[in-house]
Amino acid sequence: MRVVSSSNEQLGIISLQEALEVARNEGLDLVEVAPKAEPPVCKIMDYGKFQYEKSKREKEAKKKQAKVVLKEIQFRPDTADHDYQFKMRHAREFLAKGYKVRSVVRFRGRQMLHTSFGREVLHRLVADVKDVAEVELGPKMENNLMALILTPKTS
Repeated sequence: MRVVSSSNEQLGIISLQEALEVARNEGLDLVEVAPKAEPPVCKIMDYGKFQYEKSKREKEAKKKQAKVVLKEIQFRPDTADHDYQFKMRHAREFLAKGYKVRSVVRFRGRQMLHTSFGREVLHRLVADVKDVAEVELGPKMENNLMALILTPKTS
């Protein structure tokens, strides 16, 4: 196996016993870094320190990830015009802040027979926010809900 020392110097291709002896003399661990290489590559290092630094890097990378916020606005098939306008303004505010918006029309009882009314509400919403949003997922029925996902427009 090819062995790299703790100071990143190539020790060359040596046997497993020799590599373990060198690692013991330095008081460190022998860690296989590239098992699929020909010959396999091992490094002499402090494995606990290596794991700790790896977890620190992963946590730092996680902090820098952008979190996607999904806001939900609910309608009914018979939502009054003023209520619709109020909710539509909220959707525009959420989209302006960069959030995704899930618009839901909830049907109850006999309203399930007239899902076209709910589809009209969602199409009206899409038309009213088309200058600031794009449709990510079109109107789709899920049990007694019809849902639509809007994302902010990328300029």
